[in-house]
Amino acid sequence: MALTKITGEGVGSLDAITIGDGTAADKKILFDGNAQDYHIGLDDSSDSLTIGLGSALGTTSHMVIDASGRVTKPLQPCFSARASIDNIPLTTTTTIPLSNERFDVGGNVTSNTFTAPITGKYLFTYMLFFTNLDADHTGLDTHIKTSNFQYQQTFRPDHFLSADSNFSVSGSVLADMDAADTCIFTTRVAGGANTSDIHVDSHVSGVLIC
Repeated sequence: MALTKITGEGVGSLDAITIGDGTAADKKILFDGNAQDYHIGLDDSSDSLTIGLGSALGTTSHMVIDASGRVTKPLQPCFSARASIDNIPLTTTTTIPLSNERFDVGGNVTSNTFTAPITGKYLFTYMLFFTNLDADHTGLDTHIKTSNFQYQQTFRPDHFLSADSNFSVSGSVLADMDAADTCIFTTRVAGGANTSDIHVDSHVSGVLIC
C-alpha cells in the first residue's frame, strides 16, 4: 500500500515523519535489498508493530510488539518434547529418546538431537521422573551434553531410598553453542541389579536466548 501521507517538521533537517492519515489500514516501511527485503510496519488489524522478512507485511514476522509492549519472536528456535525410556542399561551412558514434540519451532530436533541453527546462548531444561529405582543403585547421573561441554548432575539413590522407589530430577543450563553444534540428554544408572525407567510424563525443552 502506498503512503497516504508524509509530513516533515524542522529547520535544516527532518525531525519527524508521519506515515498514514489515521484511517484503518496497514502501514509499513520497506527496505529493498539486493538479496533480501525487510519491513517495519503497523499491522492495523492487531494493533502491533512488526519487523519481518520480505515486502509483504505479516507474512514472515521476525518480531512483533503489541499495544501493551509485549514482544514475541515467532521464529525463535525453541522446542519441547516428551522424554522416556524403559529398562535403562546399568552402568552405561544412554541417550534419552525424545518423542511427542509439543512444538519444535524451526524443526531443529531430529533423532533425539537438537542442532543449533545459529551461534548463540541456548537454555536447556529437563524434568525426568525415574521409576523402579533400586535401593542398591549407587549412582544416578543426568546430563545435558552439547558439542562443547557435558553438564552433569549426580545423585546417590542408596543414600535416600530404603526400598525400590520413584524419584524426580530436574535441571537447566545456559549453554554456549556454535551453529551446527548438537545437544542430547543422557543418563547413567550404576549399581544394583534391577533396571529403572524414565516415565513418559518426563520432558525436556530448549530455546535460543540470545
